[in-house]
Formats: sequence, C-alpha cells, structure tokens
Amino acid sequence: MADGARSDHPGVQGQLDRLAALSLGGDRLGLERITELLERLGRPQDRLPPVFHVAGTNGKGSTCAFLRSAMEAAGLRAHVFTSPHLVRFNERIRLAGRLIDDDHLAALLETVLDSAHGIGPSFFEATAAAAFLAFARMPGDVLVLEVGMGGRLDATNVVAHPAVTGITALGLDHQQWLGAGLGEIAGEKAGIAKAGIPLVVLAHPPEAAAAIADVATRVGAPLFVQDRDWSSRAEGDRLVYEDPKGTLLLPLPALLGPHQADNAGLAIAMLRHQQAVSVPDEALGRAMIDVRWPARLQRLRPGPLIGTREVWLDGGHNAQAAEALAEAITTLLGNRPFHLVVGALSTKDPQGLLSPFRGRAEQVHTIGFDHPLALSADSIAATARDLGLPVQPRPSLSGALAQVPEGTPVLIAGSLYLAGEVLAANDEQPD
Repeated sequence: MADGARSDHPGVQGQLDRLAALSLGGDRLGLERITELLERLGRPQDRLPPVFHVAGTNGKGSTCAFLRSAMEAAGLRAHVFTSPHLVRFNERIRLAGRLIDDDHLAALLETVLDSAHGIGPSFFEATAAAAFLAFARMPGDVLVLEVGMGGRLDATNVVAHPAVTGITALGLDHQQWLGAGLGEIAGEKAGIAKAGIPLVVLAHPPEAAAAIADVATRVGAPLFVQDRDWSSRAEGDRLVYEDPKGTLLLPLPALLGPHQADNAGLAIAMLRHQQAVSVPDEALGRAMIDVRWPARLQRLRPGPLIGTREVWLDGGHNAQAAEALAEAITTLLGNRPFHLVVGALSTKDPQGLLSPFRGRAEQVHTIGFDHPLALSADSIAATARDLGLPVQPRPSLSGALAQVPEGTPVLIAGSLYLAGEVLAANDEQPD
C-alpha cells in the first residue's frame, strides 16, 4: 500500500512517484516477485551481516528500537529496516546507525525499479529490495529486520539464515491476508522460523502459542517462550529480566507504557539466545535509557502545531494496541481527564480502536487526514456515538486541538500515518 510519501529532494521524489505506481494492485504477499527481483540485483540478501528478524502484530517497532539501542550501546554498527515511515521515507532504512541520505536513496530506488521490469513488485517488495541492496553494500555488524506483514510470505522472509527470530504481541489485524483467527495469524507470523535458528516469543494465548509451537517443531527451530524460558517484568524503578544465564536488574525502559517491559524483554531474550554478536549486560542497561521510537506514547515538544499544550502521540491502530494505550495513558496521567483526537484508515476497526476509551476519555474529537484510505471524521464519530462516547467531528487536526480546554491533556491516536502528519506539523522529524 502506497502512503503518499513526498520528498523535497527531486531525485527521491521522482523514484517515489514510480514506487507509488506499484501500489495500484494493492498489498500482496508471496516470495516469487521479491526473489526474482533480488536475483536480478545479485542476491544481496546473501551478503548481509547477522540478521535479527522480528515479526508480530504490535510492538515490532519498539522491539526493533530496543535491539538497535542495545547494539549501538555495545559499539556495533547496526543496519535497521522498519516500516512504515512517519515523516520521511528515509526512516525505513538506517545504515550503520544513520538514516540513508537522499542521494543514496534515490540511486538505490532507481536501480531497483529499473531492474523490476516485467516482475510487478509491490510497493513494499521494491522498498525491501532497495534496503537489502543498501545493507549488502554498506559494511555493518548486524541488521535489525522488521517484518512488514505476516511473516511466512513477507518480502523480508527471503533471509535464509538469520541469527535469531522473534515474535512480539499478536492480535487480529490484516485478517484479509493472514487469516480470520489468532491461530492462523500466529502460524503466518511464525513462518519466519528457520531450522536450527532460535525463535524467541512472548507469552501468547493458547491458540496462538500452539500454532507457533507447531511451526517451530515442524521446521526444527528451538523455541524460547516468555514465562517458561525467560521472563521480564517491571518492579518499582527496575526492569527485572531472568533466564537460565542469570538475572538482570536494568533501568525501566524510556519508552512509556507497561507493555514496553515485554518488548524490552523480548529484545533482551533475542540477544541472549543467539551467538552471532556480543552485547554485554552494561549495554543492555544503557539501551533501556537511550531507546527512542517516535509516536509510541510520545509526549510532543512545544511546537507550531500544539503550542505549549500537553499532547501525547501514539500510532497504535488496532484493538489490542488501543487497549494497551488506554491503560497506559490512564496510568500515566494519574486519572486526570483527557481529550482523545482520533483518525483511522478504512482498513482498520474503528470500534476496536475506540472501545477501550469508554469511561476514560472526557471528550473525543474525530478527524480525517491526508491519506487515500482515511476514514472521514463523520464516519468515525458515528461509531463513537454508537459506543456512547462524547464525540464531535472536527474539520482538521488544528481545529480539534483548538477545542480542547486550556490545561487539559490531549492524546492523538489511531494511525501511524496520522502520527506522521502530527510530527511534521509540529516540526519533530525523526532522525
């Protein structure tokens, strides 16, 4: 799915226009197109540093951020591939610790798209191919690789021999591609498992856990499960991590919300259940403090959009993420009344997004935003009214913020694409 990415760099914009045209057939899964494209590019996926491959529904980006933070604290040069971006397309590809620059990105995309004639790769497949080409050419010590959608048939699953694989929290999302039930979705996510390669997972409901275990057994992947083989929990001002190698007492993660103890724990467990790179315990502690991941319960700085208001931003866009967010913001604000500003794509479940905020949000403001699949403010407001939420549709984000009483905290949520608009408007570009 294209995301309307724009760039001030004419070379990048020219390639983004070509890339956007690939989205006309919609999202697609399958390894045939990406495999053929990478063959034409000289199989860059075979020339990568050790790969940490992360799948899941919620928490993938945060887990990748913890991994990157720990690796860089250990002095490693970390490549990172994540999606989607928030403000600039360049955010998807991080080379040895720095976002790819415009000239390099334009040249890579041109090479990939010139090689793609007759293949018809999707937007994500072409992007992944460009990332693999960049990672193969630039020296690096490790690669953190986030699955785009699913796992088994995701374009990133062309990596045959990762150092370790991991699965974050699971939920009902992308069901039209991954299956209707949690078990089916879990089985697709577990498709990144490889023979002899550690698969490290969070504790999941029985249906999902059984599906993951079945895949791991079938392919011969050693399985390490939270609360069976390792554990992590917040205790006071510490994150307590335990496994057979010992106990770690670490600072609480800088990323806010109780669910981040799980994401941090998964990252630590992945690092401690692989042999490809060494990350000392001291680096794990540093990582908890230094980790950054925009639009995950992020408090915005004073800026041109929000002025000096207290505004929190989160890109959570499914029911499970909304439940975690509603709990986290309530705890964070100490039961202070807050207003919710929400926008969402038509591919998401607005009822699932809004339900957790019943009895929590004092007022809901619904908005549209600049995306071809964005729901209208009136459509989301109708769902909110059906749920009994106090709601008003607003003509714009700034119009919604203008209706919030002075001193009342605001939470903006519902879509990573909306989050990107917010960050750009408030002059907080991720780096």
